[in-house]
Amino acid sequence: MKRENILTGSPWEDKMGYCRAVRIGNIIEVSGTVAIVDGDKVKADDAFAQTMNILERVEKVLEDLNVGMKDVIRTRIFTTNVDTFEDVARAHASFFKDIKPTTGFYGINQLVSPDYLVEIEFTAVMQ
Repeated sequence: MKRENILTGSPWEDKMGYCRAVRIGNIIEVSGTVAIVDGDKVKADDAFAQTMNILERVEKVLEDLNVGMKDVIRTRIFTTNVDTFEDVARAHASFFKDIKPTTGFYGINQLVSPDYLVEIEFTAVMQ
C-alpha cells in the first residue's frame, strides 16, 4: 500500500523527523497535536480554547485528505491537569457528540511547553 505523509511546514517536522499525519490505505494516523497559543483567542490557561483549536486544525488536515471528523474512530487526549476534564470534554463533544469515537483521557506530567494543557492524537479510517 502507498504511504502518504502530510506535512504542514512546521519547523518541528524536520527537527524531530515526523509529519502531521500519515495515510496508508484507508487508515490515517494524526500526530499528537497541541494548540497554537496566541495569548488572545487561545490562552495558556484555557483548556476549552486549546482543545477547540486542536480540533479545528485537525479537521482541516482530515479535509485535505478527503475525509472528515466523521471518520475518526479514536482520540487520545493527554493533559497536564485532569481538572480540565469538563472543559476538554465539552470541546470534544462539540465535534464528536454524535460520532462517538473511542477515546482516552490521560493525565501526564508535562507537555513540550508549559503553555500547553492538552495534546490530542487521532486515528481515522476512510470509508
